[in-house]
Amino acid sequence: MTTAVAKDRPKAKERRRFPRFVLPSMYTGVEVRPMNSDKFQWQGHAYDISEGGMRFEVDEPIDPGTEIAVRIELPGAQNLAISERRPVYALADVVWVEQDDVEARGPVRMACNFKRFIVPGDRQRLRDRLESGRFSAAA
Repeated sequence: MTTAVAKDRPKAKERRRFPRFVLPSMYTGVEVRPMNSDKFQWQGHAYDISEGGMRFEVDEPIDPGTEIAVRIELPGAQNLAISERRPVYALADVVWVEQDDVEARGPVRMACNFKRFIVPGDRQRLRDRLESGRFSAAA
């Protein structure tokens, strides 16, 4: 029996609208709150991000379909102007939860799609930071 080599396989169609970038997870703080709360309830870290969403972890699973607000602290801001190093705020929908993490009872990885950015200029500031060359493109 022969096995097809990866180069012979048809490429899967890219579903993402925006390029995704890998973040140093321990240095990319995230705070999350459900829409029915005024304060951020969960803290964690982001693994990767794009203009359209991010993959992150917090200590408790959040059900897919839940609307959340997120606060993202991008790393490497110490050399930037104060206006460029502010956190990014967005409204998002949780789209998946890593079930193995739920069963392991530790930090839970999940992903969200951004619906809109809360603070004027946050989308452009996020885009500028991601395209600065400081972060690697995700596979």
